[in-house]
Amino acid sequence: MERFTELTILQPADKEQIELPRTSEDEIAVGKKRLYIESYGCQMNFADSEVVAAVMRNSGFATTSSAEEADLIFLNTCAIRDNAEQKVRHRLKHLIGFKRQKPGLLVGILGCMAERLKTQLLEEEKVIDIVAGPDAYRDIPKLVEEAESGQKAVNVFLSREETYADISPIRLNSNGVSAFVSIMRGCDNMCSFCVVPFTRGRERSRDPHSIVREAQDLFDQGYREVILLGQNVDSYKWEAGKKGKAEEGGKEEGEERDERDNEVKGEISLAETPSSLSSLSSFPPSSLSSPIVTFADLLERVARISPELRVRFSTSHPKDITDEVLHTMVRYDNICKYIHLPAQSGNSRILKLMNRTYDRPWYIERINSIRRILGDDCGVSTDMITGFCSETEEEHQDSLSLMDFVRYDYAYMFAYSERPGTLAAKKYPDDIPEEVKKRRLSEIIDRQLTYSAERNQRHIGQVQRVLIEGPSKRSPDFLSGRNDQNKVVVFPKGALQKGQYVNVLVTDSSSATLRGTVVNEPAPANK
Repeated sequence: MERFTELTILQPADKEQIELPRTSEDEIAVGKKRLYIESYGCQMNFADSEVVAAVMRNSGFATTSSAEEADLIFLNTCAIRDNAEQKVRHRLKHLIGFKRQKPGLLVGILGCMAERLKTQLLEEEKVIDIVAGPDAYRDIPKLVEEAESGQKAVNVFLSREETYADISPIRLNSNGVSAFVSIMRGCDNMCSFCVVPFTRGRERSRDPHSIVREAQDLFDQGYREVILLGQNVDSYKWEAGKKGKAEEGGKEEGEERDERDNEVKGEISLAETPSSLSSLSSFPPSSLSSPIVTFADLLERVARISPELRVRFSTSHPKDITDEVLHTMVRYDNICKYIHLPAQSGNSRILKLMNRTYDRPWYIERINSIRRILGDDCGVSTDMITGFCSETEEEHQDSLSLMDFVRYDYAYMFAYSERPGTLAAKKYPDDIPEEVKKRRLSEIIDRQLTYSAERNQRHIGQVQRVLIEGPSKRSPDFLSGRNDQNKVVVFPKGALQKGQYVNVLVTDSSSATLRGTVVNEPAPANK
């Protein structure tokens, strides 16, 4: 979601977990080898590490929170920006000393960086023994056996079917309250700046029955929130009898990726972007018996598990989010009223160069629909890139004016970083000077700080229903949780425990946090 100066997430808990990699926890390890996992980057990586831990548990490994105690170290990596990869390379230098002290130690690179660089990693970083891409996690035990025999082991095959639906993840660093549930893998959007389609493969949706079963199991174990994950959750579509995403014509599932890549190398005309706005508001009520399950249907199925199970999702795409999804959110109070809707830019020409397949008016219409259907208190966040190829000062001002229109609750903000192999790297010169990128980024951040403070002030005097996640980071006398809009709320501990729902009267706020006191007064619906 690399992320120090370029990224501002206006919630301290979120910022802390992004700036530091997540690590595995200590399990009972009598007679077992020890596995240590460090996870970098997005929520999908954290969820994938839980799948890897489950696979390795079945092969006789137990996780540890100490790299020094490990027999096997995995770094689950991100490739979205160069800075993300440099952090991993810096970490690998530290691990050289570990291998000298423990010659039998194995080191593996997993995830998007592994998929992007493949065997090049083995040539450049001699400390690495294993390289495994995001679709090769079932094969990791065999790769470990190969590495134990003294061979370098690699599997970066991208699958068109793998969703790990039958693997029950081991919850790592879990607060016991909130858990990730992956609903799909890969991405077909081919944004010109993004490596994800090349590192995570083609989009495929997971069997909804396995998703509901996993969410139900989590609820039965005491979890009270699930976060449905996908690169683009709104394009989730599953049909009985078919693997992956349901097809609606066009290319067959087996066609090669390079053919898709060729299609997007030409200019994208605005005529090819979504144009029939009226079609978004004409969906019938979602049906639980439909042979094709859409994201709105899946949301409903998960929400029906229990009104005490909160449901969140990430990430949405402006070209795919429908009024059907928004109306489903209205029908169920336990579906959180918060949407992460990345804009990336506020200018239509830049959006076209980015191959986002929508323009500024389309994005604004989607925001208007969110406000009309879900109300002004619905939380909305975004991603914004400054200094994309050929961006003019006037086009940068369009991004600022979009922020003025939407008034986001918070944002992930970056200066453009060219990634090798992407369409933008092949076709467009990275021609905006770094000092201009940084100045524009600073202006974006300053504008967002203003709106984050403004949006949080709206809650002062309101009673918010808060799910307690644990102690406040700053004081053991206070607890911390999140409201419906995904905002951190801090309040006195009293006799309360994590996992409980409480009603909090908000008395103060900053751009990052809401503060208040627990009251008996019920929170209004959807607050």
